[in-house]
Amino acid sequence: MKPLPLPRHRRSITAACLAVVLLGGCSILPRSGPYRTDMLAVQQKMQGHAALIELTQPVAEALAPVREPTLEGVFGDYRPAGEQRIGIGDQVEIILWEAGTGGLFGAPTGSSLVPGAASHGTAIPPQVVARDGAITVPFAGRVRVVGRTPPEVEQEIVDRLAGKAVNPQALVTVTRNVSNTATVMGEVGPGARVPLSVRGDRLLDVIATAGGIRAPVSDIVVALSRDGRTVRVPLEEVLDTPRENIYIRPDDQVVLIRDPQSITVFGAFGRNGDVPFGGASLTLDGALAKAGGLLDDRANPAGVFVLRYEPEAVIGLLPPAVRAGAPAPQQGFIPVVYHIDMSQPASLFTSRHFVMRNNDIMYVSDAPIVDVNKLFNLFGQLVSPAVTALTVNAYVP
Repeated sequence: MKPLPLPRHRRSITAACLAVVLLGGCSILPRSGPYRTDMLAVQQKMQGHAALIELTQPVAEALAPVREPTLEGVFGDYRPAGEQRIGIGDQVEIILWEAGTGGLFGAPTGSSLVPGAASHGTAIPPQVVARDGAITVPFAGRVRVVGRTPPEVEQEIVDRLAGKAVNPQALVTVTRNVSNTATVMGEVGPGARVPLSVRGDRLLDVIATAGGIRAPVSDIVVALSRDGRTVRVPLEEVLDTPRENIYIRPDDQVVLIRDPQSITVFGAFGRNGDVPFGGASLTLDGALAKAGGLLDDRANPAGVFVLRYEPEAVIGLLPPAVRAGAPAPQQGFIPVVYHIDMSQPASLFTSRHFVMRNNDIMYVSDAPIVDVNKLFNLFGQLVSPAVTALTVNAYVP
């Protein structure tokens, strides 16, 4: 039996349903994020609180010299510390000699107060340098030692004993060094207050002395505080760049923080979520690969975006025509949306020169065809029961 054609009014209802779905579908369809057109209009949509910058080769080259602060760049000391000087809290031991016996410090013949002293000297009990910065030496009085080297203290003691002792000699030794130390803590062994040697100790030396790290190297960030300034660098950067392994100074504070470098990825990528750097640096092309690449059935290659807060000084490096639309900085930073069209062959080279930073956001929008497919799927789900019912009714006389 041949099915009867749908009545005209039923065909009109079906067409009307399709029109309604197609016209209103874009506003009700689920999606992973903003459309490409929304992102390109971010300056207007955010009322001038964000900047949209096209990521071209000149822009990538202008940003290439920009680097996070480095230890060598901030502190600039690639030399060991000078002579160590005595400080408050250090423990000092003094041995005094005279040329002959029977003087102030010469021991009686046959006695030996100091091994190897040949009965010509005596040891003063170790003293902790007081807050006034001085120690007591018999017959010499209070001798200021803070900020001075042991040889300088020895010479002053000898000068004060001249005329009182027979050709006096002095030996000053720091037996417990408290002032010439660095504090190491965080993701490191037990942590310690590490004494610094006269030879000089680099950053990796004091970390090893404190017990070594307790996490993978790629997850560790070193925070070095000195003279009121703190600089954070990935530990891998210190390993890869020898000049970053700077000499540590007294009173430095080294904190090892477990803070894996990563970017946040969402949209039409093969992998969404936090993507670790896996190294000291990561460029945009590497980030795209780590994110699983663009999904060929969803992604719009012309809608790849990188979002970050740029320091005002960095925006000043860009060509004038590029930074013309940038808003005023807020607390020294400007929200920036970088846009790159990965459908263009030149963008493959540009992405190699654009360096990603920790906590960047990388987003790719859906292709327009995705919405069309969703609309037809939604239309099929909505209309299929009605069409089925109309078809069944068509067979009924």
